[in-house]
Amino acid sequence: MNIRKSILLRVYVAFGLVVLGALIVFGKLLHLQYVDGDRWVAIADSLTVKENVIEAARGNIYSNDGSLLATSVPEYEVRFDALAIPAHREDVFNSKVDSLAYQLSAFFKDRSARQYLTALKSARDKGQRYLLIKRNVSHQDLKELKKFPLFGKTRVGRESFAGGLIGVRENKRILPFTNLAARTIGYRNTKGEEDVRVGLEGAYGDYIEGTSGKQLVRRIAGGVWVPISRGMEIAPVDGSDIIATIDVNMQDMAQRALEKQLKISNADNGCVVVMEVETGEVRAIANFTRDTDGVYREKFNYAIAQGADPGSTFKVASYLIALNDGVVDTNSVIDVGNGTYRVPSHTIRDSHAPKKSLMTVMETFEQSSNVAVTKMINTHYGDRPSRYTSKLHEWGLGEPLGLQIPGEGKPWVKTPESKSWSKLSLVQMAYGYELVLTPLQTLALYNAVANGGKMLAPLFVKEIRHLGNTVKKFDARVINEQIASKDAIKKMQKMMESVMVNGTGRTVRSPLYTSAGKTGTAQMADDSRGYGARRYQSSFAGYFPAENPKYSMIVVIRNPRNGYYGASTAGPVFRELADMIYANDLSLHESFASRKVNKAGEGIPPSLKGPEDSANRVYDSLGIHEQRAANVGETQNAEPMNGAVSGFSFKESVVPDVMGMGLKDAIYLLENAGFHVSAAGAGKVVSQSIEPGVQLKNHETIKLELN
Repeated sequence: MNIRKSILLRVYVAFGLVVLGALIVFGKLLHLQYVDGDRWVAIADSLTVKENVIEAARGNIYSNDGSLLATSVPEYEVRFDALAIPAHREDVFNSKVDSLAYQLSAFFKDRSARQYLTALKSARDKGQRYLLIKRNVSHQDLKELKKFPLFGKTRVGRESFAGGLIGVRENKRILPFTNLAARTIGYRNTKGEEDVRVGLEGAYGDYIEGTSGKQLVRRIAGGVWVPISRGMEIAPVDGSDIIATIDVNMQDMAQRALEKQLKISNADNGCVVVMEVETGEVRAIANFTRDTDGVYREKFNYAIAQGADPGSTFKVASYLIALNDGVVDTNSVIDVGNGTYRVPSHTIRDSHAPKKSLMTVMETFEQSSNVAVTKMINTHYGDRPSRYTSKLHEWGLGEPLGLQIPGEGKPWVKTPESKSWSKLSLVQMAYGYELVLTPLQTLALYNAVANGGKMLAPLFVKEIRHLGNTVKKFDARVINEQIASKDAIKKMQKMMESVMVNGTGRTVRSPLYTSAGKTGTAQMADDSRGYGARRYQSSFAGYFPAENPKYSMIVVIRNPRNGYYGASTAGPVFRELADMIYANDLSLHESFASRKVNKAGEGIPPSLKGPEDSANRVYDSLGIHEQRAANVGETQNAEPMNGAVSGFSFKESVVPDVMGMGLKDAIYLLENAGFHVSAAGAGKVVSQSIEPGVQLKNHETIKLELN
């Protein structure tokens, strides 16, 4: 009996516990649903739905001549909604999926038709609505894909079904001219917590990037996020365009001239900058570093960031101060002795022994005498060196130029109050040591001399536009309205012209136009060995034409191994680039309208076959108007002056007629028609291997002979 009661008691207790547990679970469910329900629903939504950022198209960067330096092109991740055709119309899907697989295989050539078919059918069976087809698809290819079966809208009888193609847009940044001014164009990297800004892309990123859009997406099986709707919740606003001061043709010339000389001199690195004198607009800026494989690449902007002792190019500042203060004149005589000058604990030496001991100020500048400039400055400013250093700071050389792009090196111009000032500081500064300037900061000084004394901050951006409308314009910013008297500036200009005629710049001078400049050779300090490593920086700075300066330029080449003097190492870059600019800039020549281009009765000068509008533009520039209509026919033309070819008509895969054309126009036509070109000779095309009008497969090679 007691056993029976004990068993019943245990049963009752167990039953009570079960009931109690059920009541607790039921209560918890009520609490979750009515008390914490909203919170858990929100958590569930946050795990399956999120707001996706839609990247805006970045604005373009244009050159001064309207060429496209940087742009964004759309690329797409192509996916397929396998359930775009409803489940009850399986017959429609099956009737078109084979054709779709075949066309995808033929279009992308990455998988067989059978592989595509298997993937498409599997996606249908599994109910996938976001099957990946291809990444990095161009906009043009996407337009073609929309024509494929099941990708575009499908009609069967009176029924119409939405297309299954899904294109997820991404913007890819490209430089149409690849490495042309790549470092100046720059980039902006905002991955993670970093915000690295380089060049124009970095400086004007807030304008270029635009405003991102937003779109709701949800997570489906496999952890893939798909848009809730095909439309965007908030559309992105595209970025603004930047109009740079860079001229594409000059930039190309600058890079080729610099790279060529770096190879000849076997140097570590170098830079060249071309600036328009009146406006301060930088027309070209090139920087090359020898990489580990021996190839020169644009990896660092030495022109704006690399500070160093400028060396003899800084003598312009020393002579200008002395001329402005009236302590010397161009015909004042300085005794340079045997080319040495003893100062406390140091001897200043000239690179070459002087031909005579007594020389005028003009002659000492022509020969770049270290002894003369240090003796002149020490004699007249040794007792009060602040009179010398204060002028440099008044001009603005002691402060950064305040460039429009980041990364400018900070100048260092000593004063007697500087902790490192010593008895040697004044004489060392006189010929370009114990101070630090970047090449662009030195060029600003030379540009001021060319500009009659007005020092300008270099410009890299002229304008910001949005949807074709001007948002902001940038004009020349004046750092110092007049760094020296007009009389002192004119004397300095004459001295710089004389360097090119009688001095160290003779080998750089062109017989076609006048120029003014100054050579520079400076020892480079090594952190561990000081100046003992015998490494040099060669430079040349100047402007042209001398009588009416339009362009100023500086060339700096560091650690050349095949010679190191400024005239022989940096000078050739100045000469080659100035020659090319002079040949291409018609404003540097007298009016063509006043010239006799052709003799009476000889008619119009002939031109090569090509676009007519380009030939007319050349004839107009030459002042040739009479009889032109009789000589310009439908096959007439010269090669375009600005390098852009227009006005041609061609059919893809059909061989065009290029007889009588120059090589550039012939290549343009043939390659746009889909062919490769092999050419021999020079002049105009006199023979093409395949007759015009023949239809061939793309990528065939056509041989041209020129004479």
